[in-house]
Amino acid sequence: MYGLRRLQELVLGVESDPKLLRSQLQAAAVPVTDADCRHDSYPGRFTIDTESPLLGSVKPYRRQVVISTGKTDWDREVTETKGSLAALLAGAKNHANLPIAEPTPPVTPSPKAVRTPAGVFRSSDSTKISILNGSHNTIADDLDQETVLVFPDYTVVTNVPRTREGALGLWGWAVDPVVERGLANATIEKLPFKTWILPYSCVILLSSGSHKKRDNRCALTAPKLEQAFVHSLQENGWAADRQLECHCLMGTPLEDLQGTHEERQETIAKELKSSATEKRALILKTSHIGGHKFAGNCIIYTPQGSSVWYGRVSPHEVESVVINTIIHGLVLAPLLRGGLNISRPGCKSLNDW
Repeated sequence: MYGLRRLQELVLGVESDPKLLRSQLQAAAVPVTDADCRHDSYPGRFTIDTESPLLGSVKPYRRQVVISTGKTDWDREVTETKGSLAALLAGAKNHANLPIAEPTPPVTPSPKAVRTPAGVFRSSDSTKISILNGSHNTIADDLDQETVLVFPDYTVVTNVPRTREGALGLWGWAVDPVVERGLANATIEKLPFKTWILPYSCVILLSSGSHKKRDNRCALTAPKLEQAFVHSLQENGWAADRQLECHCLMGTPLEDLQGTHEERQETIAKELKSSATEKRALILKTSHIGGHKFAGNCIIYTPQGSSVWYGRVSPHEVESVVINTIIHGLVLAPLLRGGLNISRPGCKSLNDW
């Protein structure tokens, strides 16, 4: 008789055996490594789920936005905080009649998960939008205007008014699933947005959640992971920022790009490739992304358009994550919860174009 864990694996179509899991991901054209990543647990009263399959615990989504708050603790549901840009942006989706992504694991995988592992998906597989709050401060001169990161577009939109009009404008310019990165022809009134490609080789999001109103395991792990990432990145010759700095944003804002559609796309592609060479990472804490039982949780975004979701990450695994995933672009299968655009046929690593 199958044990509960094996039954879960059969239902989700994933394996827990490291070799079989790597083979399954390789068959789906996901660049993986067999490098060591130890599972050292957090001490004392801190416990996590080490039995349930990790892979497949992420739902598909089209875009994920991270809104500046300058905080590391938020309400249980950030989209229900009255007057916040998160709540206003959640309201803006009603104009398009589209769902906001719920940060909960999928219940039933799609039939195609037989060939593509559950949790491995493309941005085109969904129209859902995930809305998070972030620990970064706004870089706008007006503190009533927010700074919003948009993934997998890898852009930062500044000067977003914390108003209904600002939320509608942001939706039409950068969030609506039908718009292209930096190329929308939104029929909205002129708003003070300025958008740039993020000048980082990767952005690391650490789930911090709500310290008091949710399970606090992510809140306990995030600061430890932040310290470990900063140390490891610096030891490997990278810069590690914990705040987005205004002086990093240089060049022409995407709103002001001239030329044909193709010429603007080429300019954006060049800027993304330039960011990939920076050897600089931005590390932010975010509101709940789902999966407290898999703490510590982190998401790694790259200029190439991929996101890697890892769970059960302790400070002991961070060095391996930095070397293998961030520097060499290879996925650590035992930590993988899922990923966006990580199936890369013809590519040897996620860092390839």
